[in-house]
Amino acid sequence: VQLVESGGGLVQPGGSLRLSCAASGFTFSSFGMRWYRQVPGKERELVAGISAAGGMTTYADSVKGRFTISRDNAKNTVYLQMNSLKPEDTAVYYCSRHGEYWGQGTQVTVSS
Repeated sequence: VQLVESGGGLVQPGGSLRLSCAASGFTFSSFGMRWYRQVPGKERELVAGISAAGGMTTYADSVKGRFTISRDNAKNTVYLQMNSLKPEDTAVYYCSRHGEYWGQGTQVTVSS
């Protein structure tokens, strides 16, 4: 199983970023996927999840209405569209297959 995140970077408050996670080594369309984030010194936080077929999604209260998780099973990729970003969204974002396997993470920094 391999998960490779991309799309992180530095953005101003109120801006947007789209994270991508390319998956390989398993039947992507058979598994729910999740995005987590972690700030140094704090526990990893579940940000969003999506079911295998993409019909069901869930979000942390802190990101509801601002973030959207989606997936393209033909491309073995899961996305996290992040809008109206706030400084408190600054973290390393991780893609995960059901909390079992993890990518290397991508840094998102929201700062003016």
